[in-house]
Amino acid sequence: MDQEKDRVGAAAGPPAAVSEDGPAAVSELPERWSAARKSEVVLRLLRGEEVGLVSREIGVPAHVVEDWRRVFVESGRSGLKNRAEDSERDLLRARAKVGELTMRLELVEGLLEKRGYGEDLKKLGR
Repeated sequence: MDQEKDRVGAAAGPPAAVSEDGPAAVSELPERWSAARKSEVVLRLLRGEEVGLVSREIGVPAHVVEDWRRVFVESGRSGLKNRAEDSERDLLRARAKVGELTMRLELVEGLLEKRGYGEDLKKLGR
């Protein structure tokens, strides 16, 4: 019964993040964990600190911390970054530019056909 009262009382209060090891206030969690901060946590785990202890201390569920460790071990620090790398952004820009140029080409071809150059375009292979 007392546990039910605690749960009901907790629901009326501020929201809390709950890990498998216990509740932690959401206000203690950062908006976004940078790759550097995640790797600091993972390095603590790799040095031998217990997952449950670290999880409670930083207010992040233990399964999330375990995921960080798994990703870190599999791909190093770059695997913890959520943002696209420069090369990925360059590729996206290049694809957008190709799309823009393709649309322009199609518009010019349409204009040339209207002006009577349709046969010449066919000879060019377009």
